[in-house]
Amino acid sequence: MQLGFVVVRGRSMEPTYVDGDVVLVAWGASPRVGRCHVVRLPDGDDGPRPLAIKRVTRRERLAGGASGWWVERDNPREGVDSWLVGALGDEAMRGRVVSPNSPVMMQILRHCRTCVSTFRRGRFAR
Repeated sequence: MQLGFVVVRGRSMEPTYVDGDVVLVAWGASPRVGRCHVVRLPDGDDGPRPLAIKRVTRRERLAGGASGWWVERDNPREGVDSWLVGALGDEAMRGRVVSPNSPVMMQILRHCRTCVSTFRRGRFAR
């Protein structure tokens, strides 16, 4: 599992995330009901859609007996979710958003503060 940052674009997850927010994503993390995830929605009429952040609301049975994930937007007036495209397969679930108050995020922030503090004191080898 790798960690990375994603810039939120659009209004579909307001008020949880607003356009311009930066979130930490655990790429490849298993989906969890109730949590927000970066997902690949099916192509639209205009072609491929960009990656999106959606909330996983339940596990769903897909055609052929496979399992999928039902994802929803927090803002019902904006964006696309499973109400429009159906449940998503495991391959569409790219990563889990790590909330700012999670233990992982707090560890990273502590590490970043230590690095910045050390750099400011000139303790990095040149």
